[in-house]
Amino acid sequence: MKTANNEKGRTVTYRRSPGDPISDAVKANLEELLANPNRKIDTSDIPELPADAWKNAVRGRFYRPVKEAVSLRLDADVLAWLKKDGQGYQTRVNQMLRERMLKDLEGR
Repeated sequence: MKTANNEKGRTVTYRRSPGDPISDAVKANLEELLANPNRKIDTSDIPELPADAWKNAVRGRFYRPVKEAVSLRLDADVLAWLKKDGQGYQTRVNQMLRERMLKDLEGR
């Protein structure tokens, strides 16, 4: 994937599809990287992390699932109940379903 800015300052992303040809320069670069074992990589400018650096780490903290648009038919009273708190009712529905999904997965 290649990201660049066009003349209007907008971000443009280019993606390769499987089977797209790779340039000779990219192939040479990949071969050079594969030829160097990790122990040859100079990490002297990167400070060593203390042993407890990851003790409070949380997996998936910044993970954002891919959203998919769906059409869903709900009873009018259910929809009114969801909308009573204002904007964000779709997010609330997603959260309710996620909580139910996780509860169901725990029970297996």
